[in-house]
Amino acid sequence: MDNEVQHGFETLAIHAGQEPDPATGAVVTPIYQVSTYKQDGVGGLRGGYEYSRSANPTRTALEVCLAEIEGGARGLAFASGLAAEDALLRAVCRPGDHVIVPDDAYGGTYRLFAKVAQPWGVEFDPVPLGDIAAVRAAVRPETKIIWVETPTNPLLGIADIAALAAVAHDAGALLAVDNTFASPYLQRPLDLGADAVVHSTTKYIGGHSDVVGGALVVSDAALGERLAFHQNAMGAVAGPFDSWLTLRGIKTLGVRMDRHCANAERIVEMLTRHPAVRQVLYPGLPGHPGHDVAAKQMRAFGGMVSFRMGSEEAAVRVCERTKLFTLGESLGGVESLIEHPGRMTHASAAGSPLEVPSDLVRLSVGIEDVTDLRRDLEQALS
Repeated sequence: MDNEVQHGFETLAIHAGQEPDPATGAVVTPIYQVSTYKQDGVGGLRGGYEYSRSANPTRTALEVCLAEIEGGARGLAFASGLAAEDALLRAVCRPGDHVIVPDDAYGGTYRLFAKVAQPWGVEFDPVPLGDIAAVRAAVRPETKIIWVETPTNPLLGIADIAALAAVAHDAGALLAVDNTFASPYLQRPLDLGADAVVHSTTKYIGGHSDVVGGALVVSDAALGERLAFHQNAMGAVAGPFDSWLTLRGIKTLGVRMDRHCANAERIVEMLTRHPAVRQVLYPGLPGHPGHDVAAKQMRAFGGMVSFRMGSEEAAVRVCERTKLFTLGESLGGVESLIEHPGRMTHASAAGSPLEVPSDLVRLSVGIEDVTDLRRDLEQALS
């Protein structure tokens, strides 16, 4: 693409890293389903490719596109979101270091810190990231990363990225933001001062519940080189077909997110009026404690909605009664999903400071006809 022109998000999503194939003119990046490459003489690499763990043209296209849509210097694609998180931790931290994490982080992230990083020697403290003073008080001389989710999974808490970036940088630490729930279409943390962005590309970026993947995007080229070394050395890379599917999903990310957000707002409107629902958690609500910050740093408020039913029994019953909202883990696909976080995605946090309320229900609002979705929830709640 023309580097002199500042293209919009949707243009970058369709074209960045994806020039027509020079051999055939194909407008879609080919799937280079290959493990090794002919060298032009010993050590003479054609296009820099030697082995597909180190680099693959389909993955390169995805990594360039990820960097462009997040506004970063380097993008890296991994086999899963947790593989991306692990690579960042191992590249930045050493035994004896310390990380601050959200007090309502994704269960898989908590498991990575509690069961993998901590036995390796990296300490962590869960902190309410909406409280800047509490974050500042939790910083130690050994703190290397402040780890942020915004919105958080599943309580949809909001953290002020710019304010936390200032705290991290004052302490000589990095700010890493899990941007999975917002996607780069709704929020660009690097523009707000973050140093690294993490994604489970399985979710909104892929968008069709047919591929598992992860990504890191960083603002500093030197950090990008360190991460690329770890990506190759540890080997949890995105395969060519997975990269191709993820690229395909990115092309429609903008239009899908518009519909996800519009549908979620209609669902929230219904839930807030329903007598069986005790509380609705959604940053688009004026009464949400993070509403003003979310309005400042997000284009819209996202497609994820959580609500509380007052009892675990009632929450489980709603999850079991929906028909269009499919009972399942994951999120961000075109189809609507419903789950009980305490027994499903966040079971690994049970008994910890990150344990979620037992009466919580989480919705991933899809792009179906919203009248049908509202009707389905109404019958499940009745």
